Amino acid sequence: MTTTTPAPSYRVTPARVLRSEWHKLWTLRTTWITVLAAGALVLAVGITMGSTYDGDDSDVDTIVFTLFGTQLSQICLAVLGILVTAGEYSTGMIRASLTAVPRRRPVLWSKAAVFTAVAFALSFVTNVITFLTAQIWLADTDKKLALTDSGVLGALAGNAAGVTLLSLIALGLGALLRSVPGGIGAFVGSVLVLPEIVGTLPFDGVDDVVRFFPAQAASSLGSLTRVDDTIAPGPALCTLVLWALAALTAASYLLKRRDV
Repeated sequence: MTTTTPAPSYRVTPARVLRSEWHKLWTLRTTWITVLAAGALVLAVGITMGSTYDGDDSDVDTIVFTLFGTQLSQICLAVLGILVTAGEYSTGMIRASLTAVPRRRPVLWSKAAVFTAVAFALSFVTNVITFLTAQIWLADTDKKLALTDSGVLGALAGNAAGVTLLSLIALGLGALLRSVPGGIGAFVGSVLVLPEIVGTLPFDGVDDVVRFFPAQAASSLGSLTRVDDTIAPGPALCTLVLWALAALTAASYLLKRRDV
């Protein structure tokens, strides 16, 4: 009489999908290159701004002045967000991912969760390091601040949140279009260029509408003082969250309906 050992059963769980997406993110060489480039740009620009400060920009918020390089790192992280989703379509890896997770949607939301954690942690840590480094040169100027001063940590975290949510919108666009060049073009066109075009229209209320566009909402985060012509930080954060959820929800809906 022979006995057979039942084959082990494997279940798809949220934790396993998250772990899979975490490993996929960090096994890509482009992830390391993009992350290092994003951090280096913020730090390099922060050091340059601090070491060359001569008082001419005394009216600029200290956190905004120090973290001017996030405008460059934002592009790096947006591209990474697009690669996280659209990159799998270009390599064909998406077929294996969706075969392993037949319900499909957990793949997208796990990608978004892993990317959000990585982007925010990277941005916040880089912001803190850049701020402290720039203060080496700014300590004897009117831009002297300490990390423990009121609102400083909140502004550094706000800047990181704005960068992260904008990059999350890029991730959603990448999933929607399933094309890396298309995702980059859509992000640049809709998030960075479109508000500038709309702002030139000669209609009443245009300026109020533009303030709720993603890039403009993000600009009100990450400063100690209220930025002119922007909405308050609280509504701005909610606005960015809604934009990111809209992009991801649309991508999730199409992911379920498409063949691949």
